[in-house]
Amino acid sequence: MSARWLRGAAATAVTAAFLLPAALLSAGPALAHAAEAPQAPAKGLTQAPTRAKPAPSTVAKRLLRAWLRGDRHAASRVATPGAVSAIFSYPYRAPDEFAGCSGNSCRFVHTSVRVPGGLDGLLMVVSGAKVTKVYQSRHLVKPSAAARHLFDAWRAHDRNRGLEIASATAVRTLFRTKYDPRGVKHYFQGCEPEPKGYSCAYSYEGGAMFMHVRGSKSRGYEVTSIGYIAD
Repeated sequence: MSARWLRGAAATAVTAAFLLPAALLSAGPALAHAAEAPQAPAKGLTQAPTRAKPAPSTVAKRLLRAWLRGDRHAASRVATPGAVSAIFSYPYRAPDEFAGCSGNSCRFVHTSVRVPGGLDGLLMVVSGAKVTKVYQSRHLVKPSAAARHLFDAWRAHDRNRGLEIASATAVRTLFRTKYDPRGVKHYFQGCEPEPKGYSCAYSYEGGAMFMHVRGSKSRGYEVTSIGYIAD
C-alpha cells in the first residue's frame, strides 16, 4: 500500500467529518449524558401507594365490634386464633368504655359492673394489623384457683396476666421481686378461711407468702393483697 494512497484516505476522512451536519456534532455530548441518566417512568404508570398501618385503637375496636356481633369470621381477620378464642370466652357482658391505648396495648373497661381483678375488663395487645393477645377479667370459683393464677403470672413475669385475677395493689407487691427459677422453691400450702375471705399460703425456705383472697363462687374470687412472714 503506497504512502500516496494513505495520505489520500486520511484527507478523505477529514473532509467527511467536515461534511457532517453541525447540529449532529454539537449534540454528541448531550446524547452521551442522556444515555447515562436514569429514565423517568412512562406517563400513566404510577407507583402503587404504600398502605398505612392501622392504629392499635382501630384494630382493637374492630375486634370488639366483631365480638359484639358474634362474628368469628370477621374477628379472625383482625386477630390471631388465640385472641379470638379468648375474647369469645369472656364470661362477663361487654365492657362499656374504651380506656385508650398505651403503646400497642388497648383497654376496654366496665363502668357499670364490678368484676374481679385490676384489669377491669379487656386488654388487647396489637401487633401490626392484628390483635395477638387478649387479657381478660376472670371468673374463678375457687380461692385456690385465684392464688395459683396470680402465682403463675408472677412466674411468667406477666403483670397483665396477674391483673386478670388480682388487684393492682397485690400485683405491685408481688412483682417488686422478680421470680427466679433458680432461687428458693415455693410450695403451695392451700387456702384457709379468714375474716372476710381466705388466706392462701406459699411456703419457702426462710418464710412464707400469704395471698388474701376475697369474693364468692357466684361473683368470682380475686387476690386483694399479699403479706409475708419470716421464720
